[in-house]
Amino acid sequence: MMGSLSIFILFCKNGKDSAVNTRLVGILIDSFPKILINGLTVTLPLTIISFALALVIALITALVQTAKIPVLRQLARFYVWAIRGTPVLVQLFVVFYGLPSLGVLIDPFPAAVACFAINEGAYCAETIRAALESVPAGQMEAGYCVGMTYLQTMRRIVLPQALRTAVPALSNSLIGMIKDTSLASNITVAELFMAGQRVAARTYIFLPIYCEVAVVYLLFCTVITKLQALLERRLNAHGFQ
Repeated sequence: MMGSLSIFILFCKNGKDSAVNTRLVGILIDSFPKILINGLTVTLPLTIISFALALVIALITALVQTAKIPVLRQLARFYVWAIRGTPVLVQLFVVFYGLPSLGVLIDPFPAAVACFAINEGAYCAETIRAALESVPAGQMEAGYCVGMTYLQTMRRIVLPQALRTAVPALSNSLIGMIKDTSLASNITVAELFMAGQRVAARTYIFLPIYCEVAVVYLLFCTVITKLQALLERRLNAHGFQ
């Protein structure tokens, strides 16, 4: 009799564990498309737009520094110093929660784009500046000798050579930005991480859901890494040494 009771209890326990596992798998399967869609429709656009603007800011800042225009160079150095010395999360809060006290209201997505672009622009500016300075000074002199202006020499001679040096570091910055976009959830941007938070809060299943979110981030970063390798091969094939 006791043996039969033990078997019955064990059967019920195993059945309960099986039911829990089945529910967990079902929730993970159901939540993955939702998390991925938020990543594709919010996280990636946020990253791409912000990084494109960051490159424009970085290139201008780097050119100003290499041109050695006194006042503009000091402003560029101050920008890099101030932005790199403060956390991006604090910058997000200043723009989204702080500026309204001055009467400046910005929607969550544009606020995130502005913050990430300005923040990443400071880091990329130093990357591009270092790449430009790695090109021998004789290249600039050669451009001047054939009658090119400063901007023409940069565009046709110096930048193509500096590009190959800068690509790996810029790719790392892009990968870092993809992960940093998770901070945008703090200003109500419904990106990838917030989608995972909502699922976890609704189901009370935290570890598996956050691991699923991490897998999606890893997937995006892996794609960027593959594209980086492809770009480097194309640059090498075109002789940008």
